[in-house]
Amino acid sequence: MNATPTVLWSRPESERAGTPLLVIFHGYGADEADLFSLADQLPTEFTFASVRAPLQAGPGYSWFPLSNDLSYSVTAVTEAASAVEHWIDALRDNHTSVSLLGFSQGMCMATSLLRHRPSDYAAVVGLSGFVVDAQGDPYFDDAAVAAVKPEIFWGRDQADPVIPQEAVEATNTWMHAHAKLTKVLYTGIWHGINAQEIAHVGEFLQYKVLNAQAAK
Repeated sequence: MNATPTVLWSRPESERAGTPLLVIFHGYGADEADLFSLADQLPTEFTFASVRAPLQAGPGYSWFPLSNDLSYSVTAVTEAASAVEHWIDALRDNHTSVSLLGFSQGMCMATSLLRHRPSDYAAVVGLSGFVVDAQGDPYFDDAAVAAVKPEIFWGRDQADPVIPQEAVEATNTWMHAHAKLTKVLYTGIWHGINAQEIAHVGEFLQYKVLNAQAAK
């Protein structure tokens, strides 16, 4: 990924200073426009930045190769996360906090960034996705995550036909050991998002980010 990725912003640069930032990561084969409309349904205090993944994948893009692809590796995940982290670091001082939202493969990205530097993020929202198997890679500082116990929202449908059951079970185990978890199951969204889920995400961001900041 280039140092400056392709990004859709919810407000012009002149209006971003002093706002909380929410970075949005799309799923495999999509692009930065895919989830951008969610910004209209979330708290208006945030500046939203929807980022395009670096690799071409069908009609859209991917953050890293799928795990059943021979070119997949944990290093591919950490390299993608490191590039985004470098970009976020350049923006961080302009915002009151940084939170992350990822759908499907984008949830892998959001949680991987959190697992590298958990104190850097106010909250993480993961939708219909999972956490990657770290395979011992030192990029993933899960001991630090467990010490911080970050706020994570995890929404999914038990009938999701895309995410393998073993990945869901591993994610569930990891979440309960490492996070302050808000977990909600939805029926009939399959591998998708519905209005009820986004309303819950908005409430989560209001309480865990905005209200928490106001209380400081």
